[in-house]
Amino acid sequence: MKSDVISIDNQGNGLDAAKKETERIAEFQGLDAKQSLHLQLCAEEMLCLARSVTGELKAEFWINCEGKNFDLHMTTKSVMDKTTRETLIAASTSRKNEATGTFLGRLRNAFEEAMLDETDTYTYIPDEAMQDMSNRMIDSTDWDQYEQSVLRKVADQIKISVVGRKVDMTIVKNFE
Repeated sequence: MKSDVISIDNQGNGLDAAKKETERIAEFQGLDAKQSLHLQLCAEEMLCLARSVTGELKAEFWINCEGKNFDLHMTTKSVMDKTTRETLIAASTSRKNEATGTFLGRLRNAFEEAMLDETDTYTYIPDEAMQDMSNRMIDSTDWDQYEQSVLRKVADQIKISVVGRKVDMTIVKNFE
């Protein structure tokens, strides 16, 4: 069974619909309260992970299920640099790009990696701006990997496929 496909964006549009769809599927498949919460947690952390790593989210979300076996899917496009790509792939269970399963997939992956830009880790801030910010807290842009650690604890498997700018994420959860 495939759920409805929900469009989600940075402004939070679609998040409530995705949560409700996850609850509806859990109830329809006969999950108990604890199992339903685990499935909902997988869905929420999956969407947060994508937004945390890519910085932007315009995604499609849906669930495939058969009995008590669930595959939560999300596809999005992202501005890709080496750090973003490596961070996404490191979040997967196998720590490999799922799109590299064939010879052509490995070849395409090698070309894409070679063409990606390095990220700049240093940003110049003029002295005038620094004086204005002296009494303000500056947030770290480093990702704390919270979503990744929660997903690894709750999900059975995390699959991530990166082809060009397209990111496909699948979370596998079995309750049997």
